[in-house]
Amino acid sequence: MPKLEIVAQRSDCWSALRASAEAAARDEPHLASQMNAVILSHDDLASALSFQIGRKLGDSELGPMSVREVCRDAFAADPSIVAAAEADLQAVAERDPAIKTLLQPFLYFKGFQALQAWRVAHWLWTQGRETLAFHFQSRISELFQVDIHPAARLGSGLFLDHGTGIVIGETAVVGDEVSMLHNVTLGGTGAGRGDRHPKIGKGVLLGAGAKVLGNITVGDYAKVASGSVVLKPVPAHCTVAGVPARLVNCPTEATPARTMDHTLADIVYDFVI
Repeated sequence: MPKLEIVAQRSDCWSALRASAEAAARDEPHLASQMNAVILSHDDLASALSFQIGRKLGDSELGPMSVREVCRDAFAADPSIVAAAEADLQAVAERDPAIKTLLQPFLYFKGFQALQAWRVAHWLWTQGRETLAFHFQSRISELFQVDIHPAARLGSGLFLDHGTGIVIGETAVVGDEVSMLHNVTLGGTGAGRGDRHPKIGKGVLLGAGAKVLGNITVGDYAKVASGSVVLKPVPAHCTVAGVPARLVNCPTEATPARTMDHTLADIVYDFVI
């Protein structure tokens, strides 16, 4: 399916996902039973998503059906979770040139799957069910190598590209429409308690291996270059790079998280805020 066709269908992700599953079942009969179980036997995205999370996270301690029941309770109590999942699915379609249909992220991309399972863990945390929330976090980390504390606050329309090695701490906040690649860390700078993790603005692009440490703000539509270590606040619409990070250019492009443009300016300026 051409890229533009995926984006054109984003107002109805469920119909597009079903169509992709039907085509895959026809083209690859060995996967027909999987397509039916995970997608085609369900009436809506919430039902399919709860099944998918259940079959991934379920184990001998908390079986797939139990995980699915928890997910269904979360989605019924807070429909915004499913709306956020749809926005995340759209974000992958728009920003990842490698995908052919919505089927790939839903079934196979661990960044997307880890994020959706985390959304349920976060709901559990807000309901005071901290032990079960930590169980979800542990399973997500084991399965997907993505470690997001259930108390963190994440927006919608997020793109966790590749996913491996992403770590997001307890008091971190991530705005809408953010893109981050593998090995990104939003961490603290010591053993102190309290509000100690980064606040990432809307539309920020965090390159592979970027480390943002401490209770600092990365402003809206900023860009953090791959491998950078950020220890000071980053102004909105600016790019930082290096260890420690310094300003590269201000302003940067308008929507770095959408374009996924990781290039840098030729001149690097001192990091002065």
